[in-house]
This record gives sequence, structure tokens and C-alpha cells, in this order.
Amino acid sequence: MIDRRQMLALAAAAGAWPLVARAAEDRAGLVDPFIGSDGTGHTFPGPSRPFGMIQPGPDNAASGWEYTSGYQYRAPRILGFSQNRASGTGIPELGDVLLQPCLERREDLASTYAKASEVARPGYYAVTLAENGVRVELTSSLRSAFHRYRFARSGRVWVLVDLQHGLTFRTDRQPVQSVANSFSADGFEGEALRQNWTTRHVAWSAQFNRPIAEVETLPPRAGDAAPRYLLGFDLGEDATLLVRIGLSTTDRTGARRNRDERGGWDFDAIATESRSEWSALLDRVRIDAPAQQQRILATALYHLFLHPSVVSDVDGRWRGPDGKLRQVTKGLRYSTLSLWDSFRGANPLYTLLVPERVDDFVNTLLDHCDAAGRLPKWPIWGGETGTMIGEPALPEIADAWAKGFRGFDGKRALAAMVTTSTRDAKPLYPGDDSLSVWSIYDRYGYYPFDLVGGEAVSRSLEAGIGDAATARMAAMLGESALAHRFDARAASWRQLIDPETRLARGRGSKGHWRTPFDPLAPTSPLNNPGDYTEANAWQYTWTPALHDAQGLIEVWGGKAGLKTMLDRFFFGLTATKGAEYLGQEAMIGQYAHGNEPSHHIAWLYAFTDSPETGHRLIARIAHDFYRDVPAGIMGNEDAGQMSAWYVFAALGFYPVDPSSGTYVAGVPLVRRATIAVPGRRPLVIESRGTGDRLRTLRLDGQPLLPTRIPHHKLATGGRLVFRL
Repeated sequence: MIDRRQMLALAAAAGAWPLVARAAEDRAGLVDPFIGSDGTGHTFPGPSRPFGMIQPGPDNAASGWEYTSGYQYRAPRILGFSQNRASGTGIPELGDVLLQPCLERREDLASTYAKASEVARPGYYAVTLAENGVRVELTSSLRSAFHRYRFARSGRVWVLVDLQHGLTFRTDRQPVQSVANSFSADGFEGEALRQNWTTRHVAWSAQFNRPIAEVETLPPRAGDAAPRYLLGFDLGEDATLLVRIGLSTTDRTGARRNRDERGGWDFDAIATESRSEWSALLDRVRIDAPAQQQRILATALYHLFLHPSVVSDVDGRWRGPDGKLRQVTKGLRYSTLSLWDSFRGANPLYTLLVPERVDDFVNTLLDHCDAAGRLPKWPIWGGETGTMIGEPALPEIADAWAKGFRGFDGKRALAAMVTTSTRDAKPLYPGDDSLSVWSIYDRYGYYPFDLVGGEAVSRSLEAGIGDAATARMAAMLGESALAHRFDARAASWRQLIDPETRLARGRGSKGHWRTPFDPLAPTSPLNNPGDYTEANAWQYTWTPALHDAQGLIEVWGGKAGLKTMLDRFFFGLTATKGAEYLGQEAMIGQYAHGNEPSHHIAWLYAFTDSPETGHRLIARIAHDFYRDVPAGIMGNEDAGQMSAWYVFAALGFYPVDPSSGTYVAGVPLVRRATIAVPGRRPLVIESRGTGDRLRTLRLDGQPLLPTRIPHHKLATGGRLVFRL
């Protein structure tokens, strides 16, 4: 047994061990990685570099919707520390190569821990495992994880290596399809093929700073297809063990090179470098605001910059969705692209805050198309999951071109967009009903609910988003006939507006309306048959505004009609209870901020004669649904989209039409903000006057139309003044 005095000394030492030094302007110090880690936010507290390939961290469980990142703030036990994960997703994936240190050999090495011993900040995580007699510290470089274990005593200690472990939702099948692993004097390397959310190849290379004294292969448990080992180490007086771990989509050589990209064993130096990198990136947005709002905004930026994740190795190689290796000749390639979520707000925000990455984001999409035959929907670790509906890569590409990004081939991009918008998608798994089946769509002008597997209305409406993006891309490249073709198809949403209810309603192949029709009943793939994706008719009817706000206003009889519908949506309908898993969370009336289809709706008041109603709602949403506590994000963070909404709200504008290169004005949540991107003139945002109605909006004294603010003007910098 571990001596109680040793454990008390270990816990006390946890507070005395060196922390990462703070720079003079330490923006990272404002971030709390625990925000969103309690409840449905599904974030994680472990370290990562900005857009990093690696995110080592604690896993409390290997499966379950609550543990999509491996972590829940109030979970009492830690299974171990795996090396990668995604932030805020609705499905668990990754969680490769779990390690768990312990003073003594036990059958179960999971351990309780005291919350007071847990520390998380950008680039650093630490916790004391109460039953294992060890303080675990984690940091990372771009492509490798670094662990430091401080044991309560010297002598023989143990580290569990679990290669079966992974974050999974497919508990009905074996995730490990093949595996190989070998040991050296001071480490181990291997690779595996895994099937869960996607089919993916993962390779690993781990090196310890001490020789391995003993390797014990543990007996397989029921259902195991990959080995687990106990590694013994003989430690000296400092009782400290270090390990570096590289992962790769390619092979062991790639994992080894990724492991050694930083080199050395100076854990504190690596953590300091990470914190400094985060501070510099977070410094691109500054606000004048109370401390609580500073923390919420800084943490939102932190979550925004976790993904997409670099997937190309240090030597430029990466494995695409077809399983073949590719070589990047310039730049980086990325994965963990939550496109159905991020095209709405996160990707437009990247164009404003990290423009140096946007061309590589788009080239990643185009390379994926070359490999898979169509643009991606939701790739992770280089593989396609096929998750969600529509073709959300299309607005991301059009938006980048509209904003002047030219580091990718426009003709190649348009060709990929047209192919994706005309060629029927093939199922990736049994029951894959979220597909773009253009042969059906073109025949009817919508997806008839009696011919497709479900979500017919949502799929039809989101097809219009992609069509509008393709039409715009074609027009910008001078392809007028192509632009006209897709512009006409983008208007197909009008066929689903029921004149009786004025809502988007399911329609059959003979033109008949879905009956019975309950516009408040949410549906999703979890309770099909139904016509909507994690939403109901009221929530999805606003979708055409993402590309054709004026058309929706016309259908509803002008500004007054739009206001009537908005007022009823927010104030005349009661919130749905008990259907959080169907996207009904963080609600005001039928507005559901916990899921992305609602994110643009409050901003539509800018198109009415009562924009102040929208301004008040945006402030209420920001206040009620974003807090600086672990349960401070209501609804899945979704790889940065939930946080992007808050950042835009704080700045006072939002990309309602996310492929247009424009924004819609609200009112800033702060009196002053500065966007300072290296190499660009800063944009200073000021809110002047009192009240909550926007009177004028000017950039360097020149008036701007509040419903169509050009991105290129904001990117040029200057002084943007909201006068109330």
C-alpha cells in the first residue's frame, strides 16, 4: 500500500512544482480549459497547440455520448491518458495509445483524484492520481505529446500501455481490425487499423527517458483484439519518468519523426513554448470588458483555435480518405473538420483572425475531393465519417474566394464543387440516409419524404446553401451559364414553404404535404422517420436566410412579415422540454442555441424595422448561455462553432450569409475591441452612445450598410464605430 504520508506530501508538492512562466502580456492566463467540460459542451482540459495534431488528456470513460472527448468534469475516476481527441463533438473518436502510471501493480489501474489537484491551462494539464501515487503532467508540441510522471517514491514503478483503448460509440463491433507493436530498450512503436466513426490508420512511437526494466503482457479481456502491457521502470531519487509520444496517419516512421519534431526532454520549456504560442495567437483579439467577460472570450478563442487539426506529418506526408499516402509540397493539411457546424460561423471567423491558414484549409478540402471523388462532410484523422447533411464544404470554399484568398486553384475548386453538387453520393455505412442524391433532388426540386430515408426538409434546404455557394463561385470565375444553373436550383426551397403555416414542411413525390404535421416536434436520425435534422419545422424554416434572406422576406410579405415570424418564434412559442439530444437546448421560445440551425436567426432582426429586438436577444443569448464555469457551454461546442458565435457577438457582427464574404451588424457586447493580425492594419471596434438600437455604422467615417458589411473592408483595418 502507498503510505498516507507519502500521498499527502505528493499532493502538497503538486502546488509547489514549477508552473509555466507567464509572459508580460499573458493572454493565455485568461483561458479556462475547464469551461464546457461539464455537461453537454463536451470540451476537454488537456493540452494542445493551436490546430494541433495531438491532444493528450485524461479519459474518464471509453464510450458514451457524455464522453465524446473522453472527459466529463464531475467523473470521479481516470482510466488513463490517451493522446488525441476532438473538442465538443457529438460522437466519440480517437483516444489512441492510453498510458496510466502507478506505483504498484493492480488489476485495475484506474484511479480517483481530488479536483483540487487538477490544473489546466493552455499547453499544460496536471492531476494527482490518489490511488496510484503519482502526479501526472501533460504538454505537447504540434505533433507530439509529452508526459511527466512524478511518483511518491523511487524504485520500481509501472506504466500501463493500453492499445485496445479508444473513444468509441460503436460498442456493438470490434474497433481494432489489425494491430502490430514492438518494443525497444526505451520505448515502443506500432500501428493499427481501427473502425469506429470512420475507418482510419494510426501509427505510434513512444520513447521514455529511462530504459524499460520489464515488459509484462496482460491477459486479454473479453472483446480485446489489441494488447495491453505493464512496463516496469527503476527510478532514482527524483522518482520522475518522462515519455514522448508521436502519432501519425502514415506509418511508424512518420510517428517517430513527429515524436522527435521538438526533441529534448525539457518538459517545462515545451510547456512554456506552448503557452507563449497561445498568448501570441489570443492577442489577436482584445476587448475592454470586465474580468468575467475577458475569460469567456479568451476561452472561446482558445476553443475556436483547437480545430481543424493538422494531419500532415513533419515530413509532409498524410493518409487520405482512400487510404493512400500523399505528400504535401507546400503548407499543411488538416482534419477534424466539423463542416456542418463550422461553415456557419467558425470558418468565416478564421478568415478574419487566422487568414494565413485559410488557403491550406481549402486545399485540404480539394485534396480530399481528389481522393474520395467528392468534397468532405465531416472528416477526422484523414478519414470521412459521412456525418450530417448537405455539402457544407461548398460555402467554405466560396467564402474564401469571395474574400480574396488566392492560394488555391479557383478552377480546380469550382470543378470539385460542381462534381459534389451533381454526382450522387454513395453510402459509407448501412443506413446512411443523409446523402446528396441529386438524381432525386433534380427530378422533384426537393427531397420527397416518401422516397428518402429521413430528414427530407432539412436536406432540401441545406442543398440550397451549397447551390448558392456554387453559383457564386461560378459567377466570380466568369462561368455565367454555370452560375445561372445553380442559382436557379438554389431557389428550390420555395417549393417547401407551406402557404397555410408559412413553414418549411415535408412534401411527397406527388406534391402532397406531410400529414399530420406538428411544426414543434423535433426529429433527427435518432427518431426517424422525420423531416428535420436535430430540429423542428420552426427551427429549420429559417435556413434559406443563410443564402437568400431577401427571398425569405418576400415569401413572408416584407419586413413586417419577417418581424411577425421572428416575434412568434422567440416570444410566442414555448420552449421544448426533455429533448436535448434532439438539439432542443439553451432555448428562448423555439430558438435553440445549443444547436447550429438556430445560430443566425436572432441576427435577422437587422432586416426588420426593429433591429434593437435582435440586439437585445443576442446580448441575452451571450449572457445566459456562456459562462466562466465548467458547465458554461450549453450544447456541443462542435469544434469551435459555439465559441465562434460568442466571439462574433462580442465584436458586433455575424456572417448570416456565410458564402457571401459579408457580415450583418448587431451591437458589440463590449465598448471597445481590437483585432490585430500580424502584417495587417488593426481593426478597432468602438460602441458609442447609450441604448440598444444601432443608429449608424461607420468605418473610418464612411457609412456601412448594416445588413451587408464587406469582409475586405474589415480586413483592411481602421476604426469601426457603432453609434447607438
